[in-house]
Amino acid sequence: MTDAALTGTSQSPTPPAAQAPAPTTLGELRVSGATPRPVKAEIRQNLLARLAAGEPTLPGIVGFEDTVVPEVERALIAGHDLVLLGERGQGKTRLIRTLVGLLDEWTPVLVGSELNEHPLQPISVWGHRQVAEHGDATPVGWLHRSERFGEKLATPDTSVGDLIGDVDPIKVAEGRTLGDPETVHYGLVPRTNRGIFSVNELPDLAERIQVALLNVLEERDIQIRGYRVRLPLDLLLVASANPEDYTNRGRIITPLKDRFGAEVRTHYPIELADEVRLLEQEAQTTWLGGSGEFATPLVPQHLVEIVARFTRLVRESSHVDQRSGVSARFAIAGLETVAASAVRRAAVAGESRPVARVVDLPSIVPASRGKVEFADAGNDADDDRSLEVLEHLLRQATAQTFRARCGGLDLTGLQEHFTGGDTVESGDLVPAAVLLGQLGTIPHLAQLLGRLGVPEGEQSAEQAAAAVEFALEGLWLTRRLAKDTDGSRTVYGA
Repeated sequence: MTDAALTGTSQSPTPPAAQAPAPTTLGELRVSGATPRPVKAEIRQNLLARLAAGEPTLPGIVGFEDTVVPEVERALIAGHDLVLLGERGQGKTRLIRTLVGLLDEWTPVLVGSELNEHPLQPISVWGHRQVAEHGDATPVGWLHRSERFGEKLATPDTSVGDLIGDVDPIKVAEGRTLGDPETVHYGLVPRTNRGIFSVNELPDLAERIQVALLNVLEERDIQIRGYRVRLPLDLLLVASANPEDYTNRGRIITPLKDRFGAEVRTHYPIELADEVRLLEQEAQTTWLGGSGEFATPLVPQHLVEIVARFTRLVRESSHVDQRSGVSARFAIAGLETVAASAVRRAAVAGESRPVARVVDLPSIVPASRGKVEFADAGNDADDDRSLEVLEHLLRQATAQTFRARCGGLDLTGLQEHFTGGDTVESGDLVPAAVLLGQLGTIPHLAQLLGRLGVPEGEQSAEQAAAAVEFALEGLWLTRRLAKDTDGSRTVYGA
């Protein structure tokens, strides 16, 4: 659900899953009964088929099911180009790329066409000449939907030539005249003909360059220098923008906004459960262990919930600049950092299965500080204050999760271990066996593991250590146990 965009064109990460259809010539294509279909009609039909079958229309999009997704579906059914407005890290780019899945898996094209021309409906001088010269023997290729997506990150130095096209001096030098349309080198937009083109961060595009998109959205043709190139482009244009960009860095010119059929406002996950689902879907904790001697790291459910609550508290904090927002990447990177800390401990201590613990949570704060813009940041004192704010919010998130998960659970047996002045030492390099060895028999451990969502058949020493350390932290946060921290060393008890 990330929002980073690539310059130029990009392809879907999903490779073609099946072989291309059989027709390889124009004659065979005609016999097969194929007919040209506009890309918006193609998307509409496939979308309606998914709706009728009860299938997800935009799989992988979390937290938008009742808000953003219905608006996008209505825009696509209406055949509208659309712009997504939302703060950073709300999944705008992810949503746009998901639209590719609504295209037909394969579509026929003229072999060698720069514009993905349909063999039965060529639009360029070159395309018409190919069909005229070869007739039914005109070669036909098949384009997978993953190759029908173009993307451009709008930057102030983007030119009309990048998006639309320009005269190619090499073609002119080869002997063609300036009036020959085949001297044109087409830009990213026409090269995505019969597909979906995305302009990310549209307000960053200079206003004079935005003008070049007016004809693309309305008249569906392009103009290059002195040429009047009549190309009936067939594409869906989708843009993304941050609402603050209208005043801070640039704006979308009014005529261009008017030509977009729909404007959809995105948001951060509304429910905590959606925030957790997003983290579990996006955080790359599965590859952090590598393929060597260390197993895949496990981040227990209660730690995922703490990271999700922490992210939501940061978004709501009065110390944070609310205009910039707090990206979903903040939470994702935080969870990945926690998992990495567990892998590091396993490597040093020789644990067979890396399992994240509460002691790994503080690593989030320094790693994610650069992802948050504070309202009064500016000097070293403010930086120290920012760290204090994040540390306080992390403790608050841990306390909330403890109350939600362990409220009403009898932990007096665990507390009694410390009545004689005993202590338990932990740290980010303290193995699970060492931590548990300091406590001996732990009353009601099975109930604690159950509250934290650990199935009976999957309980291990590492998971038991993670659960007990969470309980100790919760007892300290609720003022039922003392705690002393010195660097990476943590001591619970007197």
